[in-house]
Amino acid sequence: MNWDWDKLQEKRQRQQGQNSPPRPPQDQDHDETERDEPRARRTPFNKRGSGPDANPLKRLSQMRVPNGRAVLLVLLAVVGLWLLSGIYIINPDEQGVVLRFGKYERTEGPGPHYAWPVPIETVYKPQVTQVLRSEVGFRSVGQSATFQQGQVRTIPEEASMLTGDENIVNVQFSVQYKISDPVQYLFNVSAPAALVRNAAEAAMREVIGNSQIDSAITDGKLKIQSEATQLLQQILNRYGAGIHVIAVQLQDVHPPQDVIEAFKDVASAREDKSRIINEAEAYRNELLPKARGQAAAMRNQAEAYSATRVRNAEGDASRFDALRVEYEKAPKVTKQRLYYETMEDILAGAGEKVLMDGAAAARALPYLPLPSLSAPQTPKAPQAVEKK
Repeated sequence: MNWDWDKLQEKRQRQQGQNSPPRPPQDQDHDETERDEPRARRTPFNKRGSGPDANPLKRLSQMRVPNGRAVLLVLLAVVGLWLLSGIYIINPDEQGVVLRFGKYERTEGPGPHYAWPVPIETVYKPQVTQVLRSEVGFRSVGQSATFQQGQVRTIPEEASMLTGDENIVNVQFSVQYKISDPVQYLFNVSAPAALVRNAAEAAMREVIGNSQIDSAITDGKLKIQSEATQLLQQILNRYGAGIHVIAVQLQDVHPPQDVIEAFKDVASAREDKSRIINEAEAYRNELLPKARGQAAAMRNQAEAYSATRVRNAEGDASRFDALRVEYEKAPKVTKQRLYYETMEDILAGAGEKVLMDGAAAARALPYLPLPSLSAPQTPKAPQAVEKK
């Protein structure tokens, strides 16, 4: 069976030799020598026991080395592709920081740009308009971006802080920030997110340490947020982190669970006190303007009455002075005129008038109109008093 297989291989080699171009004489002699060798010296690996197979070496010697033009074209194509890989695009929310051999070279704005390909230049593209968020004292659970009780995981070692009046309070807050200087952000700090969290915790501890617990859990939160924002920005500027702090937002501030009920009672009493004070101030603000208005009206009325009485008195005095002057000039005539004026005023309100001479008056009988006096009289309406 092995002899038949060897015969088949020799037949295939002869057919390949007929189809292939003529080879040098030494190769033909070598092939004839190979065919003349005893079959017993061949092995499954090299088909001969005397040495390695000569066919791979023969094929390697027959390979044609490419000429210089082909090599140049290949090299030019590789270099061209390498140069084209340096084209890059900066998105509108990014800035490109270019390094040349690891050293800062320049900063590029949005749009298409070119840089020498790696390893000559390297481009980093941080997002400078994106608002980043860091959480201190808690971690959001799932994909929730807002603080919701029951959907956060509390970090006690970050949340527990000491107030200025030596009370413990749990503070959970978040920091919103963005990149202001991409070069400082990339090269001055190794872990910007961790730096922001640690610096924010340190700033908040200092602010809480200068505050009272009543202020921290009630109406002093806005002041605490403002002071923490300013202090955190100062810390990051000292590190040269290239970060701008947008806001520090207190999410939850409460005392420890063991005393939270007592603090709630105190806070409720304080709220009741504030409510009562506000109600009293509202009543005072309503009553005082009304009382001031009434006092002003009474004062104006008294001043008007005083002015009227003074003017009337001045008029009476002027009239008396004028009458005195006339009386000094003609006493009898003045008396008679005054008498007539007085009688005119008296008789103007009388009903029936009877004129008698002196002799008839002595014989007249007194008469009282009893029927008219006993008849009911309709009361007159009171005259309105004009107020000035």
